[in-house]
Amino acid sequence: MLSHIAIVTALASISIAATLSQANATYEYIVVGSGPGGGPLAANLARAGHTVLLLEAGDDQGSNPNISQILNFNRAGNDPSTRWDFFVKHSDDQDREAKYEHLVWKKEDEGFYVGTNPPGNAQQLGIYYPRAGTLGGCAMHNAGVSAMPPAADWDHIADMTGDETWRAANMRKYLTKIENAVYTPNDRNHGHSGYLTLTQSGVNVANSSDGRTLIEAMAQALGLGNVAIEDLLKRDMNADDAQRDESTGIFGQLRHADAQGRRVGTNTYIRATLKDPQAFPLTVQLNSLVTKVLFTASNSSSPTAVGVEYLYGKSLYSADPRYNASAEGEVRQVFASREVIIAGGVFNTPQIMKLSGIGPAAELEKHNIPVIVDLPGVGARMADNYETSLISLASRDLINTSGTHAVMLKSSVAAGRERDLYLFCGAFSFEGYWPGFPTDYGKSQYECAVVYIPSRNAGSVLLRSSNPRDTPEINFRFYENGGDQDLTAMLEGVKWARAVFQNVSSSLGPWKEVHPCKHPRTDCSEEEQKDWIRLQTYSHHATSTCQIGADGDKMAVLDSKFRVRGVKRLRVVDASAFPRVPGAFPVLPTFVLSEKATESILEDVRKGRE
Repeated sequence: MLSHIAIVTALASISIAATLSQANATYEYIVVGSGPGGGPLAANLARAGHTVLLLEAGDDQGSNPNISQILNFNRAGNDPSTRWDFFVKHSDDQDREAKYEHLVWKKEDEGFYVGTNPPGNAQQLGIYYPRAGTLGGCAMHNAGVSAMPPAADWDHIADMTGDETWRAANMRKYLTKIENAVYTPNDRNHGHSGYLTLTQSGVNVANSSDGRTLIEAMAQALGLGNVAIEDLLKRDMNADDAQRDESTGIFGQLRHADAQGRRVGTNTYIRATLKDPQAFPLTVQLNSLVTKVLFTASNSSSPTAVGVEYLYGKSLYSADPRYNASAEGEVRQVFASREVIIAGGVFNTPQIMKLSGIGPAAELEKHNIPVIVDLPGVGARMADNYETSLISLASRDLINTSGTHAVMLKSSVAAGRERDLYLFCGAFSFEGYWPGFPTDYGKSQYECAVVYIPSRNAGSVLLRSSNPRDTPEINFRFYENGGDQDLTAMLEGVKWARAVFQNVSSSLGPWKEVHPCKHPRTDCSEEEQKDWIRLQTYSHHATSTCQIGADGDKMAVLDSKFRVRGVKRLRVVDASAFPRVPGAFPVLPTFVLSEKATESILEDVRKGRE
């Protein structure tokens, strides 16, 4: 057992020590990043008896009600104690970027301006894309939507790599292992003893409610008018059903939270593991910004990861709104006797890899970084869902419309028979991200947000400099590939929602549409609406910047066991590993991915292959 103090235990709570790990200490595993990939993995390895150091650049806000209460996710996304402010591009077309209605600028007084007519001397920052720099990662600021991807997304990895353990039928076991599906307590096809509590969002459908009226209209539009609304809202989007990926209609929306609305997952599982440091040798160190992986040559051939270098101190990454460039932090190194595992997220994992000398050789040489391995796929082929929304205002204030539910649809351009549109509907306003989001349109607002699942964008994460405190340059390149089909599908989702509003037979109409066909316009052409969607598309589900791929794919960064190609004892376990966005929301698939990686690592230990 290591001699340094990993945690401080109090009677009613556990706090993670802010003290430094012993200089030059050695652990069996070092995990960089505590999100839904790295956090559970670190806990799992410790629970298997291995000494693990989990490094997190942020601090612990698990007791902050803005973060701990799942319904406060808008507050979480704006909370400076957790958020990291990234500013991205959607394309290389500056004229197009300038038309984004929530473009962010830095004013001379250091505040933000959001819009397309900035004050004089304002500096354009870009399109806001917040991440979470805190213990638990982005699972601590999301809305918690927990949907398994279609089987084809898992099978795609098996087909590419020839690794049959990625088949959807096998991947299901990881879900049932980690979940506590309290919303369906008697379903033996779900797990009920895992660390990840899943609940269904409650929706108010009292007999006199406007919420019921709207959902009934949706049911009628879907040909489900003969099914009780209460039964539709309890439909399980994660059911173990061979027809699940083709099933459309209304579903209950699942989230990783308990019945009291407390956020459950990364932070809670890490804390539970820390409660027994004698049995589970996990050390969590906060305020530790990893700057590079350390290597030594092995047999004069493949470089071997032996540890990491990091800066210790608060708010050292420039994305942190509390960042102070003059606070340099303390340079430290720590070592791993078995493996280093990078789980910094879709933006930071490729940044760490490149700063360590793993990535496209030309890019590394541009920044005078010695090349360890020329891996052109690092930071390339970034994927994301496309999102848009239809927001309308009723003719009066809405009554009893709390909660959200899901609507799954299949567009006319869907490949095969799978549904490809995920709508979540309710009396809220959500139009993407900007400092201070969202806009509140009042008590008459109702929205159906549209997530298009199989988008074809392929963006990039490039180094801005060799300074690990700088954010990278991020460009999603929306609609460059298959844009016409993607826009057709998204417009169909919008038109479906609009038809529901128009056909509600009650005192709620006439409705005033906020967008995409802005009131008082009612005659917007399809091309006008597509153009608005193309310009105003937002997203928050980035993946795939360090993809798993086939042996013959020169752009593949990882093998099917999460091992980085060309080096030894280095893996990547986070959403950057997915070859494409897994379904509509990556958080639950990433929890599942973490469990798959745990099994792969422990299997190597058993077989002496580490």
